[in-house]
Amino acid sequence: MSGLNAVTDATFEAEVLQSAKPVLVDFWAPWCHPCRQLTPIVEQLAEENSEAMKFVAINTDENPIIAGQAGIVSIPTLNVYQDGQLVKSIVGGKPKALLAAELAEFIG
Repeated sequence: MSGLNAVTDATFEAEVLQSAKPVLVDFWAPWCHPCRQLTPIVEQLAEENSEAMKFVAINTDENPIIAGQAGIVSIPTLNVYQDGQLVKSIVGGKPKALLAAELAEFIG
């Protein structure tokens, strides 16, 4: 799907919840057109801010357990986890400037 590291139901806890830095999780599916539009924006933000924040993606079709536990009812959804807790949820596509502003507290 993207240049983002993929996480799965099996790796979510180690990769996201146990991460030392904040993690943005892109919940997506292959059939989701808005997800495909958002991917390049998230990838750009990941390249620009990898020191401050970790960026990963999870395919909701292939990983329904985590998607269900996270309460994902609409995609794309970008959840930010810090210290094992959900601290921000962004639903739907946004231009890069708006998304960066929403993430400013995590990426400086």
